[in-house]
Formats: sequence, C-alpha cells, structure tokens
Amino acid sequence: MNKLKTIAGVGLLSCTLLQSAWAQEPESCKQVRFAEIGWADIAATTGVAMTLSEGLGYQTRKIMASVPIAFTGVQKGQIDVFLGYWAPSMDAVIEPFTKNGGVKVLPTANLEGAKYTLAVPTYLAEAGLKSFQDIAKFKKELDGKIYGIEPGNDGNLLIENMIKSDQFGMGSFRMVESSEAGMLVQVQRAVKKQKPVVFLGWAPHPMNTQFDLTYLSGGDDVFGPDYGAAKVYTVVTPDYEARCPNVGKLLNNLQFSVEIESQLMEKVLEKEDPAEVAKNWIKANPQALDKWLAGVTTYDGQDGAAAVKKFVGL
Repeated sequence: MNKLKTIAGVGLLSCTLLQSAWAQEPESCKQVRFAEIGWADIAATTGVAMTLSEGLGYQTRKIMASVPIAFTGVQKGQIDVFLGYWAPSMDAVIEPFTKNGGVKVLPTANLEGAKYTLAVPTYLAEAGLKSFQDIAKFKKELDGKIYGIEPGNDGNLLIENMIKSDQFGMGSFRMVESSEAGMLVQVQRAVKKQKPVVFLGWAPHPMNTQFDLTYLSGGDDVFGPDYGAAKVYTVVTPDYEARCPNVGKLLNNLQFSVEIESQLMEKVLEKEDPAEVAKNWIKANPQALDKWLAGVTTYDGQDGAAAVKKFVGL
C-alpha cells in the first residue's frame, strides 16, 4: 500500500513538473530587449511593456537607438521588440527590412488615431500659413528654417526630401535637427515671442495641450492623408512569437489609446522615470490589465495578473 502511495506521489510530482516545464518559456526568452528611440510616446509605451514584463518575472533591457538602427537591431537579433513603427511615415525606412524578412510587424496596431505632420502655432495659421503650399511665402519670417527632431528620424527624412526636390518651393529652406526636447524648446521660445515657426508635430503628445497648434493641410503626398493620420505598430524578430509565445501574446495584447499615451507622456516629459510612470498609471487604472494580460502567464507559468498587481503595489 505504501509502495502504491509512493508511486502515485512520484507520478503526481512528475506530472506537476511536466506541466511547469510546458508553461515555462525557454531560458533564451528570460530577457526581453526593447528598442527606445528617445521619443516620449515610445518611452511611455516601452515603460509599460517593460513594467509588465518585469512583473511577469522577465528581465528587461532598454537599448537606445535611432529608428534605422532599431530596425537593424531587430533584424540582427540584438533587439527583440520595437514598439515604435509609425505607419505610413516610416514605411520607406522599414521596407528593406520587411522585404528581406528581417523583421516581423505584429498585425494589430498598438495605437490608432495618431497623426504626424508639420505644424505651426495657431497665430501663424491665422496670419496665413495654413498649408504646405504657404510655407515658402513665409521664408523670410521663418529664417528659411523648419525644425525637425533627431538625425535619422523618418519625419526629418520626409522634410529633407521636400527640400531636395524643391517641393512646395522649399528648395532653399534648411532643416534644423536636434531632438524632440530640443525642437520643443525652439517652439516654446517662438510662441513666447509670438514669432513664426514650422516644426514636426504629432499626436498623441502633450504639445497639443501645451501649445495652441494648427496642423498644416496639403501634405498628403508627404506625410499621408488626413494630416498624417497614423497607426503605430510593434516590430519583433521574425521567429520571436514562436520562440517566446507568452511574451508574444503580451505584445499582441498591448494596445493603447491616444488618451492613455497622452497621460503617460506628460509625466515622461516632466523627466519622470518611464517605469515609475507606468507603475503609477497601472495602479490608478488596474482595469487595463484585463486586456493586456488576457491569456498571459508569468515566465514560470503562474497567474500573470496576480504577479503584475503585486509588482506594482496593488
């Protein structure tokens, strides 16, 4: 009888261990490497993704890179995830990578309702600069400058192409590259003095409430229709979902709204740590976990929602 109990106990233990082995992902999935490009929106969404991953028992690493380097890193297997593929503005940048199968774009956008095009303070629009066709008329007032963000950015490339091809009569203009923060400082200075300025604008972003902005019409051939209406997608290595299905499920679940990202970005732009911003937001909005963690477990196969709630202090 005792022998039978022992055999049954061993069988039960073996079954439990086997279930655990099935639930747990390979050791190669333990660390999740995220690309971050220095934009507040991507810093915010990456902060959420990293916080959720860490709460599930994964280790995370953030790799700072320009947009082309982020795609290159994913292709070379040096980066696992990039949450910042803005379509259609980045289509030309990502095309070589998708064409050769070097990266995979997850089918569902992590953000819809975004926009990305040139903008001006509303007082400048009221003075007559309302469209791309109007920019050249204000060359003197603008000192022949258009403000972009970091070098290699897709929006900068679109502006450069307009200048090189003399589109809209902008051939003698110069693009000023700096960073998201540097560009916004220039805008702030111009607004304070009520001076003309043309710059890259997008939503979601707190700039839309910090400044009274007008997005320029007529740029459909450059930034896409409806004022550069955009969707943001998540990019992974081609075999990532097959190798790491649990993280893959999380990434496919991870969808935001313009409102959510604006709330997160406001704190990020105030120089708060994106991870802390994410934790605080999740604590205040725990219902978001229902969708984000549906069908997702911890690294070792346990209850994912319970683990994340404990991690953020709920």
